[in-house]
Amino acid sequence: MKLKNILVAAALFALPFAPMLVPSAHAALNLTDKLDTVAGSTGAGYDQATATTLTDTIGQLISVLLGFLGVIFLILIIYAGLLWMTAAGNEDKVKKAQGILMSSVIGLIILLSAYAISYFVISNIQNSI
Repeated sequence: MKLKNILVAAALFALPFAPMLVPSAHAALNLTDKLDTVAGSTGAGYDQATATTLTDTIGQLISVLLGFLGVIFLILIIYAGLLWMTAAGNEDKVKKAQGILMSSVIGLIILLSAYAISYFVISNIQNSI
């Protein structure tokens, strides 16, 4: 019962951050126009088709990192579930499985909070340019 209450509290804590996880298309800043202007004035020959901005690169890195950490979270949850199911009444294995499950949920909350904060900071930096 205690584990269920903690999981519900964790889900309710993460719920306000859910809108921050969806990128909004209207918030994106078109930096390519500025780069075209700079490239035109310097004669650098900026190719818009192959260029990526710094924010695109950072976004791709964050996406890869979050995908990797999501896979780790899924593996930990499956491992804890299997450990709990195969405990056969052994209290030590059940407590170990509960500890792994609790740690992975707390890690997921920290991960989602870090993503929400980084998304907020990067979008504010984009809007200030």
